[in-house]
Amino acid sequence: MEKNLDFDKIENRRNTKSLKYDFAKKKGMPEDVLPLWVADMDFQTSSYIKEALNHYIQKGIFGYSEVQTSYFEIVRDWMKRHHEWNIEEKWLVKTPGVVFALAMAVRAFTNPGDHVMIQSPVYYPFSEVIKNNGRQVVSSDLVLKEDHRYHIDFKDFEKKLIENDVKLFLLCNPHNPVARVWTKQELEMIGDLCLKHSVMVVSDEIHADFVFKGKHQVFANIKEAYKNITVTCTSPSKTFNLAGLQISNIIIADPKMRRAFRKEIQAAGAGLLNTCGLIACEAAYTKGEVWYEEMKKYVEANIQYTKEYVQKNLPGVTMIDHEGTYLVWLDFRKTGFSHEELEKKIIYEARLWLDSGAIFGNCGRGFQRINVACPRATLKEALKRIQMIL
Repeated sequence: MEKNLDFDKIENRRNTKSLKYDFAKKKGMPEDVLPLWVADMDFQTSSYIKEALNHYIQKGIFGYSEVQTSYFEIVRDWMKRHHEWNIEEKWLVKTPGVVFALAMAVRAFTNPGDHVMIQSPVYYPFSEVIKNNGRQVVSSDLVLKEDHRYHIDFKDFEKKLIENDVKLFLLCNPHNPVARVWTKQELEMIGDLCLKHSVMVVSDEIHADFVFKGKHQVFANIKEAYKNITVTCTSPSKTFNLAGLQISNIIIADPKMRRAFRKEIQAAGAGLLNTCGLIACEAAYTKGEVWYEEMKKYVEANIQYTKEYVQKNLPGVTMIDHEGTYLVWLDFRKTGFSHEELEKKIIYEARLWLDSGAIFGNCGRGFQRINVACPRATLKEALKRIQMIL
């Protein structure tokens, strides 16, 4: 029986080598800030994952390890059960993480100086892996409309592809930080434009298991032709709070693309993964279903609580309509604070560590991203602190 279903329980994560809790001072923050920034959860993971890891650790031997066919079958069954996607074993490439996979794709499918497309505001490592590998960032910025949802400007998207001779597009689906779950129609329009202009796609679908409105569409599975131009990035790390175990499952159907991708991994010297990550993934996808479903309900309730609190108590703040992920995007532009004033108030008056919207692109200035995958009491405290500065 699953034992870790008390999501109201506050875990003391300080002095646990937690990036989220133990490095405020090193990152220029006051030591006493309440952190709701980086995308990990404040919940203990499934008890079945803990048991599997404990069983492995008790053996006391941590030699080089690899997985067998059963690992693929477990991943395949999760994808089929949750996303109606049938994958083949030869398509699977394991990496230490999705950001690592993004960097390998940039190196594999573009040359120095090439332009790589993103859709700002977007997960900031997208820009970092492009720039740090000597490529050029081009953004077809998303458009925030009166429905409090972000939309794609398809004319601008195609214009940017053509003008910059874009070779690769990094898709975020569901989108972090604006919480859109792209529809099949939207993804088809993107896919057809990429096919038309010979652009390869890396689809970061790490948040696919957190959809609260609509339905997650696996980009590569929408049309047969998309499968042959796409690298799909998946991982149990967000779903089961396993980021520190460094395991991602990258799906590449096209043999030529897969060879090029693997070549970059070998060049980076990252051929083997942390065994604990592999064991945790197997346990999560085979025995973690109850934990996952209950955790998702709790997070959804936190999202609804945040929406209601913002509407009632935070004048000038708008919560962007939330469809997916556990990362809420708050618009502070009508509070009257400049971007700089807002940053100072959040950090030094509210004593909160959120993710500044500016790190997701210039169009994110005036916004803040808040991680609501935490006990309700923690979330309430954070929202009260925001209320105090308005």
